[in-house]
Amino acid sequence: MRKLEIGIAGAGPAGLAAALFLSRAGHRVEIIERFDRAAPVGSGLLMQPTGLTVLHALGLFDSIRALGNRIDRLHGADALSGRTVLDVRYDAAPGGRYGLAVHRAALFGVLHDAILAQGIPIRCGVSLSAAVLRAGKRSLMDKDGAEIGSYDLVIDASGARSPLITGSSSAPIVRELAYGAFWATLDAEDTVSDKRALTQRYDKAKVMIGVLPAGRARVGAADKTAFFWSLKLADVEATRAAGINAWKNRVYGYWPDSAPFLDQILDWDQLVLARYAHRTALPPFADRLAFIGDSAHSTSPQLGQGANMALLDAAALSHALEIHDDLALALPAYARARRDHVRLFQMLSLAFTPFYQSDSAAVAWIRDRLVSSIAKVPPMPRLLASIVAGTLIDPFESTGLSECRWQRDCEPLHWIA
Repeated sequence: MRKLEIGIAGAGPAGLAAALFLSRAGHRVEIIERFDRAAPVGSGLLMQPTGLTVLHALGLFDSIRALGNRIDRLHGADALSGRTVLDVRYDAAPGGRYGLAVHRAALFGVLHDAILAQGIPIRCGVSLSAAVLRAGKRSLMDKDGAEIGSYDLVIDASGARSPLITGSSSAPIVRELAYGAFWATLDAEDTVSDKRALTQRYDKAKVMIGVLPAGRARVGAADKTAFFWSLKLADVEATRAAGINAWKNRVYGYWPDSAPFLDQILDWDQLVLARYAHRTALPPFADRLAFIGDSAHSTSPQLGQGANMALLDAAALSHALEIHDDLALALPAYARARRDHVRLFQMLSLAFTPFYQSDSAAVAWIRDRLVSSIAKVPPMPRLLASIVAGTLIDPFESTGLSECRWQRDCEPLHWIA
């Protein structure tokens, strides 16, 4: 394909990764960001073998593994009985895969540093409202109706509440989920938790508490832990009104070992409320306009796939532009490359969510007694490991990637002692 003028809306992981792929392919790229300074949003996240493979393709794997913390399993127990109801181990499937817990600032920093080294411009403080077709190009418009730039292709990586997709023919039906979560980024030192696991405690499906040892935000910084409390959004105001100490006492009652984390939380300002929605853009493109990441698809965080799916989107779009000489062919090829993987994991996320975030006591009973027993019987451990890793079906070939050789090239350098 001839070299394109490309505007990318959003400086999150999807937008930054897409900019790197496309700039290295020779396209002229600029990023437009609504914040006055490009910066990460959120706490820790779990990088799966899928997202790590994309970072490896960008030459950034060594940088992120030096900051992240290896995760070998996901473990959850009933908060009242102590019974294990979730135990998914990456090594149940062959290949030596693992997860890497990272601080969002670490992922952003690694990608952003590469953007700066590549000389890709980022225009900050610009709130976009629309991407309009004009004379065979896409014009990005700001909230006052002024044209920000005209491009051969616009990539919308601005997230689940993107104004660009709202006005598009691909605008999805949004299903807001009833449950969200409070998140906090806390010091990891002197805390009691399994350093190799995402650890959770449950009371039926109404309460979920989690701890993710998330590594460091940057070289030389202290190790951090992402701590979260799942709750129904309708209960948020009542929870806040009861006071921070009442909430902490409730958490402590479920999980006494969480005290080292709770002691660090002094007021509500330390907790960020995350809201979730299920949405899918069909198709994830329009004329000279492509949607990637949460702009194209989002769901509950139960399988920890969000950032990883976004990075796969960036790789798939770049690959489609590389192998097709016309946008009219490349954009549908991008959609085909991601269709099956996205649909499968959205379906799985929807299926798993009620078992961990719902008002149903019956579903929780099934999870704790039936599902947890079945999960131990072959081939279920291997199947669950592939689901968590994001590799239940191959997401790599269609995006032009080769999966990392985990046991040879991709051993983590940084381990939390």
